[in-house]
Amino acid sequence: MGKHNEFGRLGEQKAVDFLIKRGYKIQKTNYRYLKAEVDIIAQKEGILCVIEVKSRTGGFLEDVSETINQKKINLLVMAANHYVEENNLDVEVRFDIILIIKKGTTFEVEHTKNAFYHF
Repeated sequence: MGKHNEFGRLGEQKAVDFLIKRGYKIQKTNYRYLKAEVDIIAQKEGILCVIEVKSRTGGFLEDVSETINQKKINLLVMAANHYVEENNLDVEVRFDIILIIKKGTTFEVEHTKNAFYHF
């Protein structure tokens, strides 16, 4: 496995740990449906959170809203819809982004709730 993939998995684990500490219940990680993959599906207070994790070393050059393109949003929405239907859930769905930024030996975590909307 390449260092890029290892770092991505580490970032996803940091995101899972962050969410658990804040009372989220992790439902699935790396959920796949057709060509879509959702990094984390978690639930808190009746809201199903579909979470994309972005890991970087150093700061982000782009705005958070620019880290996920429309094609990726469409895939996330498709996978979320499938997950809800497959599990017969009646919940509100929210799309979040968690940024994991490695600075030296420490990690910063930024959680953007309702990062994008899909109508």
